[in-house]
Amino acid sequence: MDLEGVAPFNARRMPSTIRLQLAQLRTIIEVTMRLSVALLVSLLLASGCTTMSSDPRARTPGTVIDDASLEWDVRRNIEKSDPGFERGNLTIVVYNGIMLLAGQVESDALKQLAEERATVPNIRAVHNEIEVMPPISMVARANDSWLTTKIKTQMFSDAELVAGKIKVVTVNNIVFLMGILPREEADRAVEIARGVYGVKKIVKVFEYL
Repeated sequence: MDLEGVAPFNARRMPSTIRLQLAQLRTIIEVTMRLSVALLVSLLLASGCTTMSSDPRARTPGTVIDDASLEWDVRRNIEKSDPGFERGNLTIVVYNGIMLLAGQVESDALKQLAEERATVPNIRAVHNEIEVMPPISMVARANDSWLTTKIKTQMFSDAELVAGKIKVVTVNNIVFLMGILPREEADRAVEIARGVYGVKKIVKVFEYL
């Protein structure tokens, strides 16, 4: 088939309504996957050894599902509150009722609006780490995922940590650490993350035992 003279596909030329629908579809897919994972984890925890329920670092199956549901609710609240969020890149994570907002938006007003929309029942605290800047590229996002993988790998190989109880989120080379931990374990997690090449900054979003 001769495609000579056919203009390359440009997503920016698509009508804004279609781009919005695609963004919403992507969000639904992402949240559905998270809820599926949360449900699977809950089932595994429920069928696993009962000693896990006595571990103060562990979230209960119900909390895992509640956190995933809150992520969905807050993302929906934020995205429908202003079309400017369509041009940004938001990361929303809830761990034991503690919310992390990260990513990039184009103005301080949008950053503040995101925090306002994130303040919902059952969210105990909001950490707003959104940067006011253009959204980072897909290459940069892939690099963030790679940094998270490297950090988690080192944590799993460390005898001093229960790595499965630590949530690692990387956005624009900034590493966010979440979890319910004793201070010694939290400090060790920070030390491991700090030693990974490419990490620009570490933000602790821990709850301490």
